[in-house]
Amino acid sequence: MHHPRAPRTPRGDRSPEPPAHRRLFRAVLTAALTTLLAVPAGAASAASPAAAAPAAPVTPAAPAAEAAELDASRFGGVNWAAPGDNFIDGPVVPEGLSESDDYATVRAKADAVYSGFESTVGANTVRLPINTYSVPGTAWGDAYFGAVDAATDRGMQVILSYWEDGAASGGRIDDEAAFFAMWDAVVDEYGSTDLVYFEPMNEPHGYSASAWADLAVDWVERYPSVPRDRMIVSGSGYNGEVVSVCGDSRLDGTYVSLHLYAFQFDSMSYDEWVNLFRERIGSCGARTVLDEFGAPMDDGRDYNESDSSDNFVRYIRAATDTVQDLGMGSVYWPALGGKHTYRPDYDWYSLFALHGSGTDLSLSVRNPTGIDRLTYAFGLSGRTPDTGLANVGVPGCLDVPGGTQENRTQVQIYDCNGGSNQQWTRTATGEITVYGGAKCLDALGGAGDDGTRVGIYDCNGQDNQRWTFHSDGTLRSAASGLCLDVSRETSKAQLWSCWGGDNQQWQVV
Repeated sequence: MHHPRAPRTPRGDRSPEPPAHRRLFRAVLTAALTTLLAVPAGAASAASPAAAAPAAPVTPAAPAAEAAELDASRFGGVNWAAPGDNFIDGPVVPEGLSESDDYATVRAKADAVYSGFESTVGANTVRLPINTYSVPGTAWGDAYFGAVDAATDRGMQVILSYWEDGAASGGRIDDEAAFFAMWDAVVDEYGSTDLVYFEPMNEPHGYSASAWADLAVDWVERYPSVPRDRMIVSGSGYNGEVVSVCGDSRLDGTYVSLHLYAFQFDSMSYDEWVNLFRERIGSCGARTVLDEFGAPMDDGRDYNESDSSDNFVRYIRAATDTVQDLGMGSVYWPALGGKHTYRPDYDWYSLFALHGSGTDLSLSVRNPTGIDRLTYAFGLSGRTPDTGLANVGVPGCLDVPGGTQENRTQVQIYDCNGGSNQQWTRTATGEITVYGGAKCLDALGGAGDDGTRVGIYDCNGQDNQRWTFHSDGTLRSAASGLCLDVSRETSKAQLWSCWGGDNQQWQVV
């Protein structure tokens, strides 16, 4: 049955209309994002190598009555979730925010977090949870939606998805009046904001496929002013297949969303994982956003290993390859927040650890090979993680002189030429290797003083061979926290106290 909307007075002081959507394939982002491993968000805006290229113009949305040409690959992003998950009978508060935050504080925190999402993984989309306690017109919602405004003002797309609260349980809507009043408030606030997308319900597993399609149609028809290409209809069950909703002509013109996790199935080969994804997607790749998928990121699994015996690795590689092959969108679960089932303080699937206090927040990446697979899914990098490292202040690439493999050889900056002595690979545990993993970038002698030479040495797993990238472009030794620095006089690499000079800033080439 169609539910007529009740009139509502919009919330005041709306943010200005956001800038146009920035396309995924931005040359500068492609150069910088595939290596960044840790994010001091406060520094990101000053010297981030991920400075955006000029925004591409947005194609005007098609009227709701028309089926717009859909391109799900426009979505490449992450979920920002509440600690413990988003199924909360009360305000849903993503990790790093506090229910006591006001609108300005939420915006400032969100801006720091989004800077990290952009600079490390190239995210152009964030998926945020909402519920009946967390929308405009509620005490928390009026503040929380500063996170939406912060994203759209950066040119990021936002997917707003409803999670069960007191108005729903067991995958079903219990209180349709509250459910639709919530969506009325959200659509009134953001129905005309092109970068905001609406996902009526996350994982509607309490309905049969046909009953869920009926409710989704009811939702779509309630909001005729919203273009269908800004609606994302969940697949049936736990979003486990999209063929049924994609095949329902009443939902033509909408995107559809899929969730698949390795824990839901027995161990499978890579090919079996690919076949499962394709079976659940059918011919709907261009309409499908894989807006939940994830795997452990804190235990050193190498997601770049193409012939891995690890089921999680095979699953992630199959997921990201399928996204690319079928032109799908993808939104990883979670970037922050999520379940604490296997770790007491965080979700072991989470991409980032959160650091700092107040609005001075920073992120560090748990597994750089997971980032590699996501940037590949987003269309920002190739299938292999080997790259050059260029210094910003001293022109040229990080180079092993003469192509030698002799231990303790100090590395230098030399004209970029793509040689094997300039091809560096990130590992799941933080090493940066050369010559196909034969040697590691090493703070020679293990010292942590200004002027310590940096060179190559047999990989040994010590902290002086572990490195983290920051969104200010610096590359820092895990052992000392000092920056990888290039002497302007000799072009030789060394450790030095981080001070913000461009001879301490690095980019991928």
